[in-house]
Order: sequence, then structure tokens, then C-alpha cells
Amino acid sequence: MSDDEGPPVVKRSRIFYGSLADKEKERLAKGEAPLGRTAVRAGIDAGNINISGGESFDLEEHISERQAEVLAEFERRKRARQINVSTDDSEVKACLRALGEPITLFGEGPAERRERLRNVLSVVGTDALKKTKKDEEKSKKSTDEYQQTWYHEGPNSLKMARLWLAHYSLPRALKRLQAARENRSIPESTRTSQKQEVNKSLQSLNNFCSQIGDDRPLSFCHFSPNSKMLATACWSGLCKLWSVPDCNPIRTLRGHNTNVGAIVFHPKATLSLEEKDVNLASCAADGSVKLWNLESDEPVADIEGHSVRVARVSWHPSGRFLGTTCYDHSWRLWDLEAQEEILHQEGHSKEVYDIDFHSDGSLAATGGLDAFGRVWDLRTGRCIMFLEGHLKEIYSVNFSPNGHQWELPADRRLRQHGQSVDTPPVGAIKDSRWPRRESHGTGHFIRRRTNRHLFLRQNLQAVGGRVLISPPTVTLQGVQIIE
Repeated sequence: MSDDEGPPVVKRSRIFYGSLADKEKERLAKGEAPLGRTAVRAGIDAGNINISGGESFDLEEHISERQAEVLAEFERRKRARQINVSTDDSEVKACLRALGEPITLFGEGPAERRERLRNVLSVVGTDALKKTKKDEEKSKKSTDEYQQTWYHEGPNSLKMARLWLAHYSLPRALKRLQAARENRSIPESTRTSQKQEVNKSLQSLNNFCSQIGDDRPLSFCHFSPNSKMLATACWSGLCKLWSVPDCNPIRTLRGHNTNVGAIVFHPKATLSLEEKDVNLASCAADGSVKLWNLESDEPVADIEGHSVRVARVSWHPSGRFLGTTCYDHSWRLWDLEAQEEILHQEGHSKEVYDIDFHSDGSLAATGGLDAFGRVWDLRTGRCIMFLEGHLKEIYSVNFSPNGHQWELPADRRLRQHGQSVDTPPVGAIKDSRWPRRESHGTGHFIRRRTNRHLFLRQNLQAVGGRVLISPPTVTLQGVQIIE
């Protein structure tokens, strides 16, 4: 700047008086954009203002969610303090179980368990426990309704069979009761001495003969009514007849294709029946039941109707009816004269394994894998007695000849008419099943275990043709026959 130049000119800003609305209206009238929008657009174009795609983070909303969680926790604790929990520890465990929670945790005491139940109820609400109790009551009610006894109308053949059974059993029961009254007149000392003699004779048993029964284990054996033959069943599917007492094979019965569960003689076989008539009945694991005579090695008839395994068959004392036990939780009664099934009886919760008929012909006893036994009145179809006490499966049930006692061998305990007789341990035999016992009028006594041998023993003395229960002998062979 030179000295000739004068002082700098001061720029004075212009001052507009009045409203800018008139100026803005003039700009809009000329078609120019508003001043504010032009400035914002200029800022966006210059990159000074960042405009996103609409996404935003609401800080206040996030803070409110956190506050809601805290408030909800306070409300839960407030509800927990207001919930009354029982001081009975067993009831607390029951409530936890009903809610699907573990009834106890490691190192947890009753106080901690109550507090845990209170916390669970504060979350799910007390109504959940009430609803669970209602559901349990409803399911229990439906279960009770399902377990109620119900009846349906049976065929006329069943009615006629029950009338026939009543006429058959009542005279026999009268004779049995008369014999029991006569037996009561015998002094107690005499009866005790007779039992002692039988027990003493059973202690002097010895092996009479031995025979290989089959290549596979024997599952069942049964004497003929005249005690001159023995029928055996095998897992190979074969049934064999043996002479007694020399144990020579008489005939091999071929007809089953799988494991044979049992073979039994007709009550009148070898006595009044002819050899061409039906003298034996057998069953197998494939549900087949076959009838045999003593002239042929092939079955004379098949009983069809079982879709599952048939464990045992048993003849009614009259010889007219045949009972079968099935793995469909039922047992059946067949009328061989009418050649039809007259009764399909349910009642066991598991498979039915064995059946036996009363000597009068009025009752039938069944034992199942549910560890319970039942006694059925064939004349009415009702279960008249429920037998409990075993802890494991029942594999055999037998009536006593006196008519008012029975035995149910299972879980290595023999229960007879409410009394139990412990058996000594048999270490060499791993099967927990107690063998089925068969007593015969001439003194024969059978003990069966799963193996291939036949053993014949001779009892030198018997009282009244009856053999009482003897203690088991430790043996690795399969079938013992004592005469």
C-alpha cells in the first residue's frame, strides 16, 4: 500500500427492514427453490450432511427395554414373595415333579428346594400347577374308567358251556367236601405222622435211569394218566413219547416248526380213550396249537386263532375243554366238542404264561409275567381272587389235589396258600425260573429245567399216592422224574 493511497474503505453491511416473507414470495413466484431447501441440498451434495437409508438407532427405546427387564425382575421377585409354598418337603418334591422340574439338585436342602419351587412358580404362575393337578386328576379318572369291569353279551355257546360246567363241578365239589370232612375226623397226630413218613421217603430218592431227550433243550414233560408213558416237548419243534420207567422212545411227534412250549395228555388218555381219539395237545411259540392221537406221528387237528406265542395248554378235568395262555395278555377256553373258542379272557397287564384247572372243574388259575396270579370262576366268568406277593414273573401255577391250595413258583420262592417257602440257592443254574412241578396219583414227581437230559428217580414209599413238595437238588441236567 502506498502513501498516496487514502485510508481503506470500510464495507458496510446492508440492513433490510421488515419481513423476509415478501422476498421469499418473490423468489417462489420466479420459480426458484426455497432458500432452506437449497441450503440443505447444497450441504448434502457437498457431503456435509449424511442421509442414511432410513435405519436409525433409537437410544431412548433401547434404554426403555432394559428398564422393562429390570422392572419385570422386580415384579417377579414381588410375586415370589407373595407365593405360599408348603413346608412339607415331600409335597414340594411332588410339585416340582408335576412341573417337570428335577425334584432335587446336588447339595440342595429342603429350604433351597422350597425357594427353587417359589422361583419356578413366580415365572410360570400358580395356575400352571393347578392345571397340572387337573390334568393328573383327569388322566387318573380316565385310567380308573378304563380299569373298570365291563361286560358284554357272549354267544349262546358260552352260556351252554357254563351251565354244563356248573352241572359237572357241583357234584364233584360235594364229594370233595365230604372227603375233607372225613379227613378232619382223623386225629391230628395221625395226619402229622403220615406227612413225616412222606417227607422221610422223599429224602431217600435215587436216580433210576437217564436218557438224552433231544439235541436242544427240553421245555416241558407230562405223564400219561396210567403212568406208563411220558411226553416231552423240545425247542427243536419235536414232541416225543417215552415209556416209563425204562425211558425208551416210543414215537416222535412231528408237526411244529418252532419251539414247543408244552404238551399235555388228555385226562382220560390211556384209560378210557381209544388210541385213535385225541389224546394229547401241544402249543408252540408261533401260536400254533395241535391235537395228537397215539397212532400217528402227525397231528390230527390244528386249533387256529392265536396270532402270538402260546406259552401253555391245559386240559379241563372233563376233557371237553382246552385252555391256552397267550402272549397277547389273555387266555382262551376252547370247546372241542363244539370245535370253537367260547371264551377269550383278558385281565393280566402282561403276557399270561400258565394255566391250571381246579379238580372240580369249576375254577381256573392263571399266572402271568406281571407277577400276579388270578383265579377265575368258569361258571360266571368273574375273577374271584387276585394273587399277589411275587416280585418277578410267574411261570407256573398249580392247584393242590385237596382243592383249596395252590402254588405259584416264581423268583426262587414258592408261595402256597399265602405262605412262602424259601428255596436254597442253586448256584449252577442261572435261570431264575422255578421249575414246574407235576405230581401223579401213583407217586410220580417231575422236576423240569431247560436241558436235554431225562432223569428217572424212584420213591421207595408214598402215602396215599400223594407226593409233597421236596427240596430242590443241585443238578446241571434238565428233567428229573421221580417215581
